[in-house]
Amino acid sequence: MTLAVHIHRLATRDHTLVADLRFEAAPGQILTLMGPSGCGKSSVLAAIAGTLDTEALRFEGSVRLDGRDIGALPTARRGVGLLFQDDLLFAHMTVAENLLFAVPAGPKRERLAAVERALEEAGLAGFGARDPATLSGGQRARVALMRALLAKPRALLLDEPFSRLDAALRDQFRAFVFEHLRAGQIPAVLVTHDAADIADPARVLELGRA
Repeated sequence: MTLAVHIHRLATRDHTLVADLRFEAAPGQILTLMGPSGCGKSSVLAAIAGTLDTEALRFEGSVRLDGRDIGALPTARRGVGLLFQDDLLFAHMTVAENLLFAVPAGPKRERLAAVERALEEAGLAGFGARDPATLSGGQRARVALMRALLAKPRALLLDEPFSRLDAALRDQFRAFVFEHLRAGQIPAVLVTHDAADIADPARVLELGRA
């Protein structure tokens, strides 16, 4: 499963943010987008995911996943997952309910088993009944990642997902995320300001550079 993106032009009414940008992320490959604030990094992710504010921004180009153009599909049908700097866990749900929300429809026993496996992989076995508010920042981040993976995305977009963690947790969670992406052969695009987050120095794009 390869994610191939061509941005002919991404612009506001008055200003071009990104032009003539092409990149690919192969299965299990993590491509990193870097650049100054306001250069269009997060807007590139929004264009890929189908969450772009089309009243404020215009996108001309294509987004292909495994050779199929998904640019005209609604967000829910693109098969593209998102992971943000905020974990965005549902406060009114338990940890297990947050995870179950992402599991595709199917027999209840199988869906619950998938949640238990995810908790174990995240080192959170027995935490299913917990209120997300009682978890540490690192634990919440792991739950957010497992929820994204349980939805079985064909590609994953990561927008500064490590930035709110302290240095030690950041290193641990970064390794945890990259390990799961590579094991699942999921192509990914990572937006970050921190060079320490780069997964592959050969797969880095700098936006906002002449």
